[in-house]
Order: sequence, then structure tokens, then C-alpha cells
Amino acid sequence: MWRTNVKIVGLALVVIGFYTLIAHVIPQLESEVPETLSLGADASPEALVAAGERVYNGTCTQCHGLGTRAPNLLTDHAGQGPIGARCATREPGKDCKAYLYESLTEPRAYVVSGFEPIMTDMRTQLTPDQIWAVIAFLESQGGQVTVTGADLAAAALGAPAAPAPSAATATTDPRQLIQQNGCVACHALDGAGATIGPSFDGMGKRISAERIRRSILSPDADTAVGYTQFAGIMPKTFGQQLTAQQLEILVQFLAGRK
Repeated sequence: MWRTNVKIVGLALVVIGFYTLIAHVIPQLESEVPETLSLGADASPEALVAAGERVYNGTCTQCHGLGTRAPNLLTDHAGQGPIGARCATREPGKDCKAYLYESLTEPRAYVVSGFEPIMTDMRTQLTPDQIWAVIAFLESQGGQVTVTGADLAAAALGAPAAPAPSAATATTDPRQLIQQNGCVACHALDGAGATIGPSFDGMGKRISAERIRRSILSPDADTAVGYTQFAGIMPKTFGQQLTAQQLEILVQFLAGRK
């Protein structure tokens, strides 16, 4: 009998070891808190592009890396090449730098045909120098980098080129919070939206308010059944983006969706 038990335990250890190895081999999608930059007016284009690439990979690929919720930026889109090759032709009178800045700070001003206005004002997540670094990186994708250290210096001085976040970000309307923070890019609400994450409709029937709160603040703490392939996509920055009041309003709104 004891030999049978030893064999069972041995087999269990082999299976656990195998799947642990597989888990470490499979690349995981991550959404990191954007790094703090220390670039100044003397920053070179190369330094701006390198910094922007790190911020982009940690923040933007949740939507722009999949090619379904938002346009591909680093590869061809609609035969127009990567974003640096097409950004200057999007809006009349706007060069590439102006268009990209508008896209990051006023994303609903111009929405690419075929996509929904789900992007949030990135000033709620990124500092001005992070935004300019991302713009430099995107310009480098098939185009010429025109961002300079002067843009960062102007932003640091509070120049009009980098306005403060819109007052709309102070809303306590849960539906506005959902729209402003781009939640419908992954979650359906009232039957409309993506299905990359669990639907907000009926969420209060499925999980408690406590778990909803934990999922917003620590999205990797729990992964809903059926969505493991998207684990790591949800940003981990909502604890910084939302005030305590906004967070609780959003939690109670979702918990009440029964």
C-alpha cells in the first residue's frame, strides 16, 4: 500500500513541476506602472525614443498591441505604414507631433474610422515628460522625431503645450468614470463593449463588492474563469487614477449590476 502512495505522490510532484516549468516559459502580458523619467531640456532624440518605448510597452500595448480595440501603431494599418509614417496625414493642419499629442490628451477629438472612442486622456496616467517621450517613440516608427528636450522643458514650466488634466476627470458619475478610464475597451456595459474581460452587466450577481474593489486595485489578484488568456492586460494604475470617492462609487455601481 505504501508503495502505491509513494508512486502517487511522486507522480503528483512530477505533474506540478511540469506545469510550473510551463508557466515560467510562457510569456506573460503585463501592464506596469509607468516609470518615472528624469529627462531634461538637453535630452537627445535617442534618449527620448528609448524612454518612450519603455513607457509605451508598459502602458499602451493593452489596446494598441492587439490590433482589435485600437489601431496598430508599430506595424502597418490600412496600407498606410506604421504610425510615424501616417500621423502627419490624419488631420489637416496638424503635423505628426501635434496629432500625436492631441491623440494622447484629447483622444475623442479625432477617432480613426472603424474604432470606438474608448481611449482615456493619458494625462490621468502619464506625466508630461512621459507623454512627450511616447510621442518621440511613435514618431520614430517610420517617421522623423521632432520632439526635443524643449518640449519637456515647456511642459515642466506649465506651458500651454501641456495643459492640466480636464476637470471632467473629477466626475463622480460611474458611467462617466467607466468611459473616461477606457473600461469598455475590455468590458461590456449595457450589452455594448468588448469581451476581453468579464461583462459589467450582472457583475453584482457573480462577485461581491469586496472582490470588485480588489480587482480594480490589484487586477492580478483574481482572474475570472474563462479569461486566463488575458491575465495581466488590465492596468495596475487605477489606484492612482481614481480618488477614494470615485473608486467606491464605481465599486457600488458594479456591485449593483444584478
